[in-house]
Amino acid sequence: MKKQLAALMACLMVSSLAACGSSGEAVPGTSASESKSGGASGSAKTIRLVNGKIEVDSQLKKLAEMYEKESGVHVEVESMGGGIDIQGELKAYYQSDNMPDIFVCGGATDFANWTGLLQDMSDQPWAGDTDAAYKDEQGTIGFPYTTEAVGLAYNADILEKAGVDPKSITGPESMKKAFETLDAKKDELGLTAVIGYYAEPVNLYWSTGNHLFANYLDAGLSRDDSTYIDMLNDDGKIDEKRFSDFADMVDLFNQYSDKALLVSGTYDQQILNFASGKYAFVTQGSWIGATMTGDDKDAYAQAGNFKCGMIPYAFEEGIDTILTNSPSWWAVFKDGNVTEAEAFLQWLTTDPAQEVLVNEGGFISPFKSCSFVASDPFAQTISDYTAAGKTSAWHWLNMKEGYAQNYTGQVFADFAAGSMDKNSFVSTFKQVTESAYAG
Repeated sequence: MKKQLAALMACLMVSSLAACGSSGEAVPGTSASESKSGGASGSAKTIRLVNGKIEVDSQLKKLAEMYEKESGVHVEVESMGGGIDIQGELKAYYQSDNMPDIFVCGGATDFANWTGLLQDMSDQPWAGDTDAAYKDEQGTIGFPYTTEAVGLAYNADILEKAGVDPKSITGPESMKKAFETLDAKKDELGLTAVIGYYAEPVNLYWSTGNHLFANYLDAGLSRDDSTYIDMLNDDGKIDEKRFSDFADMVDLFNQYSDKALLVSGTYDQQILNFASGKYAFVTQGSWIGATMTGDDKDAYAQAGNFKCGMIPYAFEEGIDTILTNSPSWWAVFKDGNVTEAEAFLQWLTTDPAQEVLVNEGGFISPFKSCSFVASDPFAQTISDYTAAGKTSAWHWLNMKEGYAQNYTGQVFADFAAGSMDKNSFVSTFKQVTESAYAG
């Protein structure tokens, strides 16, 4: 089986991350020596989980402690986030006989790296308790742990003070009008900028090149409409009219962003400034709720624990959906500790584990049996859009590996920096996309 990945390693492109994170660093779990010796804890059994959501590292480690007390099985949690090439790290682990038992995959491209190496979990009880499992010809190979949403997040208190009704923002003209209103009242509202849009290309390419660009692919479409991802995967084709409209919105974001941090700011700064009430909008998804009520809770409290919401990225009139999906899944390495790994995943669907994931991690449970509702600032928004049938899919997960990190993240940054105008942004984006898909 090593030969399968040896070929992949030889032509490895840097992976696009489905996961989001704050620091661009790994939070270490077990080392190779500990993994082979049964774990640092001395337990009879140790399993290892590579997590791609660094912002819930502490909650997962709490669950690991709970599970060990109950089962005697030690769970090492190794969290990676930010700019780390998780799939590249996993392939290196495979080559060194240090594979985790459970690891994150962000979509079809990631799962394709492990064809024939993953456990089919179709027979697990949890598989019948969710509609969000990842399935392909190999079977049910991805365990969903949360539901996330991508939309234009906002501070409802600030919008109310400014007299801006978020429901009135239904297209480019109303969005521009709202931004102009907020900009004119920045001082009285205590705003640094209307929108916290960051286009730093090294560690935040996933924010622009994956999550923001995802709206070009899916905003306003039914969940099964794959028109624009199909075009993209057909030799890198872009619909010029739709992308031009999308570019107009990005241009608006450039104009009303925090210029001091637009092309240099970090994820931590972006979320802290939004949590502190310095931005009316922020270009991040629902996952930031865990940070706002966790690491940034003091700043959020000082800002009044304001109500949050999301509106669609309405770059065309009438776009009325946010994008929701499982952001990534956990797969089980079939040559690892499969029985123990499957038992741990099943335990994660039980009430004690779901309570931690939902109430402390801010996860929106994908399991029908879960009775907990997150107090996360964005939980109600996701619930409302879902109930109204106003959600679109995350087809960006099926983009070519490395597309955002190696190609488009830099184009967003150059546009933000002012080195190209809107027309140049469109033409350059098309050129690099054709190049990416020609390789």
